[in-house]
Amino acid sequence: MSKKLVAYFSASGVTAKAAGKLAKAADADLFEIKPVQPYTRADLDWMNKKSRSSIEMADKSSRPEIAEKVSNMADYDVIFVGFPIWWYVAPTIINTFLEQYDLSGKKIVLFATSGGSGFGKTVENLKGSVAADTIIKEGKLLNGSISEAELRAWAKEIAE
Repeated sequence: MSKKLVAYFSASGVTAKAAGKLAKAADADLFEIKPVQPYTRADLDWMNKKSRSSIEMADKSSRPEIAEKVSNMADYDVIFVGFPIWWYVAPTIINTFLEQYDLSGKKIVLFATSGGSGFGKTVENLKGSVAADTIIKEGKLLNGSISEAELRAWAKEIAE
């Protein structure tokens, strides 16, 4: 049986709720990815052309610093990584998170919340942030209500 972690970044609390449900259903540890400098309401306003999320999309070298690290990452075999989808991509703080660790041989399963866009090229965009032998799988959009039983079955199936 593999040891699992649910690591998530949540800008507004929606992804945090989904991550909590997933961690419980998957019998996984839970870790919040927090930026050193929190995102402001203006940063998250997708209608504002100068918002931080717009800047992140334009500048792929942008890597927000993360406040804490997972101290025992080597213990995990499967890592569920969750985030809000911003215009078909993960926020660059997810790249920062992945780049902090040696994830060789581990399985990364993505999950996201979104107001309308899907995963797009998220998996492709994140592959450069991990070792070549790290498996990254597109998981699920966890929008709306999904039962704990459904989450448990999905987590068991995808983590194998």
